[in-house]
Amino acid sequence: MEKLLDVNPVLLALMATLFTWCMTALGSSMVFFFKSINKTILNLMLGFAAGVMIAASFWSLLSPAIAMSEERGGNGWFPALVGFITGGAFLYTFDKTLPHLHLGLAIEKAEGIKTSWHRSILLILAITLHNIPEGLAVGVAFGALANNPDIGILSGAVALAIGIGLQNFPEGAAVSIPLRREGFKRLKAFQYGQLSGIVEPVAGILGALMVLIIEPLLPYALSFAAGAMIYVVVEELIPESQTGNETDFSTIGAMTGFSVMMLLDVALG
Repeated sequence: MEKLLDVNPVLLALMATLFTWCMTALGSSMVFFFKSINKTILNLMLGFAAGVMIAASFWSLLSPAIAMSEERGGNGWFPALVGFITGGAFLYTFDKTLPHLHLGLAIEKAEGIKTSWHRSILLILAITLHNIPEGLAVGVAFGALANNPDIGILSGAVALAIGIGLQNFPEGAAVSIPLRREGFKRLKAFQYGQLSGIVEPVAGILGALMVLIIEPLLPYALSFAAGAMIYVVVEELIPESQTGNETDFSTIGAMTGFSVMMLLDVALG
């Protein structure tokens, strides 16, 4: 892994987010094998994704941001607080602007600017919306290597990419299979499902470049990504995972996802 320290951080961010995108595509490919998802399984997968994102927000983003600020002689809490709130506000703005529809809701429940777009497009946009902070988080984590090429930071960034990739698998399935139920042919449902993850490489490159250009922003950028991810978890993943009667499985999934991400981050980082 030490050889990776010689690779440009932006290129590393691109490689990592291409991996997370591929995991979305792999999850989307489940539409070739299943026409529907059992509600219990769906809740379990969404809960798992929520748990991973919560753990990643602290272990991979907020905690390093606080540590970096304190090492520089500043107040550790200030960049973390400002970045976290700004990240949430950023996603709130997107949430209120971009037309989208959460899983399991009627078309009348679509959020954002009112449009005549089809239900399927709105479903895709909902997943695309919360792939933005995931890609940004991975990009910022690798961008941190530019001014501090430390094996610990690299390991933490790799752990974050693996964790995001793992939770992208169920997200991909959660897009493509419902599209199949909407009447899409399997191939088209797969194409749209994997397309929801294409924003991650874009956001990853932008995150890494932002840190490279303005290095003092790193603690703020890490916290920003954390705030955006937590907004997605509370606004979308947890409510969606708690629909139906088998909500215990949502909680089990969240606990499992948190544990897996914590293990990855602590063991590798």
